[in-house]
Amino acid sequence: MRPDQDYFEETRLGKPYDLKLLRRLRPFTRPHRRLIFWSVGLVVLITLLDLAMPYVTKLAIDRHIVPRAASAPDSRPEPPPSERYLSIDLSDPAAAAVVLKYGGVARIDGNTARIAFTDLPRLEQAELAELRRGDLTGLTRLAAGFLVLVILDFLLNFAQAMVMEYAGQRMMHDLRMRLYGHLQDLALEFFTRNPVGRLVTRVTSDTQNMYELFTSFVSFVFKDLVLLAGIAAVMLALNWKLALVTFVVLPLVAAASIGFSKHARDIFRILRVQVAEINTRFSETIGGMRAIQLFRQEANNSRRFAALNHENYLAGMRQIRVLAVFLPLIEVLAIVSVALIVWYGGERVLDETLSLGALVAFVSYIRMFYRPLRDLAEKYNILQNAMASAERIFLVLDTTTMLPQPRRPPGGRFPELDRIEELRFDDVDFRYVTGEPVLKQVRFDLRRGETIAVVGPTGAGKTSLISLIPRLYDPTAGRILLNGRDLREYPSAVFRDKMALVMQESFLFSGTIRENVFDGAGGPSPAQAEQVIAAANLQGLVGRLPHGLDTVLGEGGSLISSGERQLIAIARAFARNPQLILFDEATSYIDSQTELLIQQALERLMRQRTALVVAHRLSTVRSAQRILVMNRGRIIESGSHPELMAHQGFYYRLHQAQPGAGPAQ
Repeated sequence: MRPDQDYFEETRLGKPYDLKLLRRLRPFTRPHRRLIFWSVGLVVLITLLDLAMPYVTKLAIDRHIVPRAASAPDSRPEPPPSERYLSIDLSDPAAAAVVLKYGGVARIDGNTARIAFTDLPRLEQAELAELRRGDLTGLTRLAAGFLVLVILDFLLNFAQAMVMEYAGQRMMHDLRMRLYGHLQDLALEFFTRNPVGRLVTRVTSDTQNMYELFTSFVSFVFKDLVLLAGIAAVMLALNWKLALVTFVVLPLVAAASIGFSKHARDIFRILRVQVAEINTRFSETIGGMRAIQLFRQEANNSRRFAALNHENYLAGMRQIRVLAVFLPLIEVLAIVSVALIVWYGGERVLDETLSLGALVAFVSYIRMFYRPLRDLAEKYNILQNAMASAERIFLVLDTTTMLPQPRRPPGGRFPELDRIEELRFDDVDFRYVTGEPVLKQVRFDLRRGETIAVVGPTGAGKTSLISLIPRLYDPTAGRILLNGRDLREYPSAVFRDKMALVMQESFLFSGTIRENVFDGAGGPSPAQAEQVIAAANLQGLVGRLPHGLDTVLGEGGSLISSGERQLIAIARAFARNPQLILFDEATSYIDSQTELLIQQALERLMRQRTALVVAHRLSTVRSAQRILVMNRGRIIESGSHPELMAHQGFYYRLHQAQPGAGPAQ
């Protein structure tokens, strides 16, 4: 095993813009395809509504506000090209009365009269309103229709946002559960090589970035791109020449976008790295606050954090500078497009080849056209953050540092394990790092009902030996046999369910004592819970606390002493009713009174059970049926306490070296 195996460095990554990462996210979208299809359908409807609004404005202008120029009656000379006429239906008595009043300015052709727009100021306001009553009615209808479009647009946007947000939340939930479950399945060596803060970043902020991808960016792809295509199509249909003039600016927009993506790509990635490093440093600071304050390292630690924070600040400023160039540049290009429309389209309006309504609609469409482009920076930021996060998430998901589980045998059933009869180490070797063996040729057996103690100096391999039994690690050579079968032939859950491990530093969750002791124990009755608490000598602590078993412990059980944490760990072992008990230095670093309570609880727990006890204080293992003495990864002596003392070997010297050892027995 290499020293750096399974350590993923933040800067050693592939291309942050590799779209293959997006394809790897496809399995997380499949269960929610129906929601995505609904969202796409709503996007199409929203796009149609957005495209319809400027067209309604065009109709209002061309039909009712400034109608296109009408031809004069055949009996009159041809008017100049710019002359416009108001057509009047003489079947309306009120309108006919006005025409008769101003017979000199009206041109009558059958049942229709026409008055030039230049002559309309000669009419009184009430008379003009009467003549243009049809236009006012038409404007009212179009305004009502426009209001309906606005309301529908709001409702559909709300529905689309809710559907997409719901789908994004579901996909983020699935991704986070997949990542969380995968982390729980990884071997312990992975967690010894990767900082906690970095892994927390994967499950929290990186997963949140994927949520932004599922919602904002996917919405951009299906909404803004469809809108851009629709606007281009409508503009070409209205006036293809003016549309082509407008599109002259698009190559500059494309060049600006490419330049932005080129400069922003590495910045976004650096920012993700800096965030992970800051989280790591902050997590280490909180976890090591006692040591930092004890050794007065606040200033040094602050300087190191300030350096990380300054690097993050510099990367953020680089991002701001890029955005400060790109966003105003897109705005300038949008204004240039409007200027081209006004220049070229204005000439067409004057020579009557383009209506004023079409020109106004073009201005509205071009502003709509640049709205998604202005959002490009934000969307690209989301995309790059999400892809950088996806890269790191898949680094974790691709990590295969997990203990292989046995394949289901041809018969379809794993070996049964009703009771642990024998545990045997058969020439077991183990190492964490290549070239540095921890255990060498370890051979012993532990039979049902037997208690074996393992002693030896620090670094002898005692904790490593006991960690192999619940298969937290696998031997690098040799075998561990359970009832005559290799431990690797059983699913881990089968034999771990029949074991309990009390560690030197027992880990407690930040819940109640009841949750720490009885979670996973099947919900004991009050009488059973009381029996477990009494057997573990925990009644004194429970009775002293204000809420008893329902007292909430701090993180890691920091509100109680180490000895009390050990008593809770022993109670947790009692609640599981295990067949095999594993103790790892369970009475280290505690006072003599608490040690006595723990010893009494351990004796009750080991009664009629198989036990393997790792101890530093030799006084705690005298009653063991057999004592294994380890040194430099090997078992060098084995026997009962009287036998080993009589042999006067390594164990004898260890015993004599301990304070208060007394005379040899």
